[in-house]
Amino acid sequence: MALTPAARLRQHLQSRKLVVAPSCPDPFFARIAQDAGFAAVALGGYAMGAQTGITEPLLTMSEVVEASRRMVGALDIPVIVDGGAGFGDPLHTMRTIRELEQVGVAAVHVEDQVFPKRAHYHRQYQEHVIPAEEMALKIAYAVEARRNPDFVIIARTDAMQTDGYDEAVRRARLYAEAGADMVMLFPNNDAEARQAPRDCGVPLVYVNSTGNRAARPIYGIADLQAMGYAACVDAISVAITGYTAVRDLLGRLRDTGRVGIDPAQAHAARLEIERLIGLETYYQIEEKTVERAASA
Repeated sequence: MALTPAARLRQHLQSRKLVVAPSCPDPFFARIAQDAGFAAVALGGYAMGAQTGITEPLLTMSEVVEASRRMVGALDIPVIVDGGAGFGDPLHTMRTIRELEQVGVAAVHVEDQVFPKRAHYHRQYQEHVIPAEEMALKIAYAVEARRNPDFVIIARTDAMQTDGYDEAVRRARLYAEAGADMVMLFPNNDAEARQAPRDCGVPLVYVNSTGNRAARPIYGIADLQAMGYAACVDAISVAITGYTAVRDLLGRLRDTGRVGIDPAQAHAARLEIERLIGLETYYQIEEKTVERAASA
């Protein structure tokens, strides 16, 4: 029997090799990541919110579940989803876990911020964290809600920004005691980033956030592995690169009526896109069915 995406993610994590998951805003970019050889992808809140033309704190649970369903359906590799603050209290968090597990997600991270989450989170990271014990209850009930024991539950704490390093470490340990498989945290500087894996004593997820306003360090695979992190989510690089490239192209189109892409490169890119979405397979099926009937 084939392993579930959650079981495959567990295997990757147990191999002790750092799992790097780029956050992709939609299934197309996720297909590119899969084709590039990534072992997993993430569906992060920032990119997800931007993709819908709003911001992460305004996303509803049903929107996140539907976006997850589309991404899981387009991929063979595990998907790690940003479950926000669980969309409410422990009971709401339980439903969030069950809905996301049902559509085939491999892992979900739930954070200790207030719900509804505030847009101010994006302004110099003005997080509003809930009491640690309240969050621990949400994690405990999230664990109770999952049906597949391989499904990975990640507790995220933003307390390092608001309450300091020691409190974040305390929370990481508390959330692990409540049943979290991993903890995602946000060190303020290089010293905290290097010390956290040793002090927390639980598998940690580091977030590389390109262009973050807090000057939080960005690390490569070798550095994170040496520090002892279990996984890394690249939160925004795909969205930033997509924005930058499309903005430049549209500026040229507006000013000149031309996009400035080499025709040979454009042709090759179109063929690659068609390969990624499986167009050749669709052609073959139509040739055996509706196209055969049409040509008869």
